[in-house]
Amino acid sequence: MMNKNLYIKTFGCQMNERDSEIIEQLLAQEGYIPTDNPGDADVILINTCSIREKAEQKVFSLLGALREEKKRNPDLIVGVAGCVAQQEGEQIRERMPHVDLVVGTQQIYRLPEMLQRLAGKVTTREIATNLESAFAIPPFQKLLKDVAPSPAPQNYRRFVTIMQGCNNFCSYCVVPGTRGREISRPLADILEEVEILVAQGIKEITLLGQNVNSYGQTNAVAGQAVTFPGLLRQVAAVGGLKRLRFTTSHPKDLTDELMRCFAEIEILCPHFHLPVQSGSDAVLKRMNRKYTIAHYLDKVESLRRYRPDIALATDIIVGFPGESEADFAATMELLESVRFHSSFSFKYSDRPHTRSAGFADKIPEEVKSQRLTAFQRRQDEISLERNIESLGNVIEVMIEDSHAAAVKARSGANQVVHLSSSPVDVYPGDLVMARINQAGKHSLKGTIMLQSTRR
Repeated sequence: MMNKNLYIKTFGCQMNERDSEIIEQLLAQEGYIPTDNPGDADVILINTCSIREKAEQKVFSLLGALREEKKRNPDLIVGVAGCVAQQEGEQIRERMPHVDLVVGTQQIYRLPEMLQRLAGKVTTREIATNLESAFAIPPFQKLLKDVAPSPAPQNYRRFVTIMQGCNNFCSYCVVPGTRGREISRPLADILEEVEILVAQGIKEITLLGQNVNSYGQTNAVAGQAVTFPGLLRQVAAVGGLKRLRFTTSHPKDLTDELMRCFAEIEILCPHFHLPVQSGSDAVLKRMNRKYTIAHYLDKVESLRRYRPDIALATDIIVGFPGESEADFAATMELLESVRFHSSFSFKYSDRPHTRSAGFADKIPEEVKSQRLTAFQRRQDEISLERNIESLGNVIEVMIEDSHAAAVKARSGANQVVHLSSSPVDVYPGDLVMARINQAGKHSLKGTIMLQSTRR
């Protein structure tokens, strides 16, 4: 088999990152070797995100830049995968004629055969964007055991997809159209993947889904009635796994059973990303979020009762159509009330095929920018205050990078911790105890005290 070089550029969420890993593993069986240099590539794949307009613009800007590369090397195969591919389909080819391949979110497993036809000049273009009703991940015994794991900057932790799609139909969101309806993976397949990864040395697993709280509720999972908390407990029981995380949750589906997991599962990290989107009930109703702020605050209170040290993160959209000054003030009030450790905040932008794109009362760009700046400024202040709370504490952290001059680690609460040079040899994936000496808006600084007993 003749080896070829593969370059993948990934935009967007952890789901896209995991899809890119799967693509690398699939194509490794066809002799494709990952490269960090697009100039050396035989195949360039852009794995795309369309959740925000800016992300989509970056994709088309990069594709435009590849036009000259294609002229220089006509044998180069240029492909688009992911959510923009799913959303735009044939229009990508019309807009960018130098693109050879368009593959949607549920068709990436067809990439080997699609590339074979292109490389063999059987076809001059390939497109596959069907949203099928089956969650077809290849058997992991073959995908992971027979093929060396793809190079990754953090090979001690991995994402594991447990479900895909979404049934919530928030008025601003493209996910139901780009990822399809909710489909859960069989429990046995998930556990098999986790066991193989841990056997390969993986120490931390993050379970992925557009709404992990709904796992197992929307379709039969191999005939088993398995809830997401039940899945968490079985994954946590895999011997050798040191840390467990998950993302993302929808507040309306957050159960008491799931919240108890933070108190009862030792390796479940005390960090919870719970997107609220707005502090205004009126805006939430227009967003079709199906909860109120009172409901959300009740969940926050329960989470902190079960796990007092839990770090909460959220998503915020400012400038949603019709958002008044009072609505935005309610979002700022929510920020003061909950005091999120961190947040991802964005200006609203119309997305194709969403209901909110047709809403009247759009907010002017300058107003959206002012509101976003105000929110982010206050969030930065609160994030610093939250980090200052860690000063003097000795906490367990997991090493991410280790160099002679400095060590980078991460706490269970998802805080980046920069450590002075270690008195002992440490490696990515090691758990150590560290004393926190300094706090910034986005990270902590500390000193390694000793190896964790959970190493």
